Amino acid sequence: MKNILHKLSMILGLVFTFYGCSEDIEDDNLEINVEPEVASQLIEDLYAKMYTPGSGGTGEHDDFGHKTYDIFSDLLIGDMAKSYEFVGSGGLAPSVNQDYFGTLDFTNSNNYKVWIQYYSIIEIANTILDLYGGDTADPQDDADRHFFGQALTMRAHSYFYLTQYMANDYDPEALILPIYRESSSDYAPKSTTAEVFQLIENDLNKAIDLLKNYQRPSKKQVNEFMAKAILAYAIAAQRDVSRLNEVVQLCDEVIVNSGATVMDETEVVGGFNNVETPGWIWGVDLTYDMNIGLISWWGQVDYFSYSYAAVGDSKAIDQNLYDEIPIEDVRKEQFSNESGVNYLQPLYKFYDSDRVRLGTTESTQSDYVYMRIAELHLLKAECLAKLGQDVAARMALSEVLTQRLPNVNYLNSLSGVALEDEIYLQTRIEFWGEGKAYLALKRNGRFTGVNGQNHYYQDFIGASFPHNDERLTFEIPQSEIENNPFINEQN
Repeated sequence: MKNILHKLSMILGLVFTFYGCSEDIEDDNLEINVEPEVASQLIEDLYAKMYTPGSGGTGEHDDFGHKTYDIFSDLLIGDMAKSYEFVGSGGLAPSVNQDYFGTLDFTNSNNYKVWIQYYSIIEIANTILDLYGGDTADPQDDADRHFFGQALTMRAHSYFYLTQYMANDYDPEALILPIYRESSSDYAPKSTTAEVFQLIENDLNKAIDLLKNYQRPSKKQVNEFMAKAILAYAIAAQRDVSRLNEVVQLCDEVIVNSGATVMDETEVVGGFNNVETPGWIWGVDLTYDMNIGLISWWGQVDYFSYSYAAVGDSKAIDQNLYDEIPIEDVRKEQFSNESGVNYLQPLYKFYDSDRVRLGTTESTQSDYVYMRIAELHLLKAECLAKLGQDVAARMALSEVLTQRLPNVNYLNSLSGVALEDEIYLQTRIEFWGEGKAYLALKRNGRFTGVNGQNHYYQDFIGASFPHNDERLTFEIPQSEIENNPFINEQN
């Protein structure tokens, strides 16, 4: 990682050379005044890493930012089936993920992409924080507070995803990841799980305070409620029952104050292509100047985009998971039940608004969604069920299911483990293709596997893996092991 982050540090370091910060000594305290244009540009660079092709440090066609790993993770847990193999797409990482080769081989580029994707975001976030004197600074100007809070939130978000993708399990004492709190090309040793999560929580709690009166210009930016949503996920991932009430409270604060509504039955078959949909709380409006075309999440998943899914590199819902969706559930309609190459593809969940196969080479009419308000309802339900508050858990779950099913009375008969199982199943169905089922798998210590018969790779059909199986977690990449002397020694 050092070479890439060193180059990034050099580029971002020019900010200080050409723009700099004005330093005034006043009563022995250092006051740092940051040029708004500088911080603003770095914030834009920070968000661009979430959607720009090549953000994982490669030129491969499955390297297109954060959404890449929504596909990777759904494939790994078997809920997404690589249902056909198009000869021209050989070598795409989604092909590798479902034969569990990439996650067991530290030389495989999949591991490198995950690592670089999130550490690159951390590096830019740290550069922003360094403008103000480091992550312990306490900026007073509103604009500065908002830049600082966004950088902290994005750093925490990246560290959180690294804990999920790079660590087999939540073990507080296990050494898992290097922590970098300032922009630097110097290597660091791995810190413990507890230390990484403490950094995540500290960042988010500080960000929540800094972003309290921030009115974001679009859903691309994170705000107070996004910081609270990420914090809810981070606390829940630690599997400490004594803290689940904190998660419930955070979920409630986001649900009540974000202004978002659960997607209704029309919206869940509406294409997931418009960031202005009220159910979305974080996403990005894709525009032509972003140069997102063939190499994109849409190109991998959408049959109507001019890219891989349209020419036979099909991603479909696992047959067994599809069979668990009731016939009267509107989400059943998200997937094609026509035989052939399109069987169980999400033709009515994710699609370009024109619905013309190979109709466009630019993914600009279809936006990216990072998070929906329904996630907070189901996370809340999950935590309440674990706390034994079955009535409240059923109510939280029904907030989503009443928009999916004509009748949810069956929930009244569920309690205890059966209710927890139902919430987990509904999480897998609701967020298919959105990467959230992988987080739920690890958070709940579940088993998974390639169960349906519609998977191209047949070797693992019927197999069952625990959440902490090596095959479900990425390896620290070869370049990091070879070049980071601390990790080399720790391994």
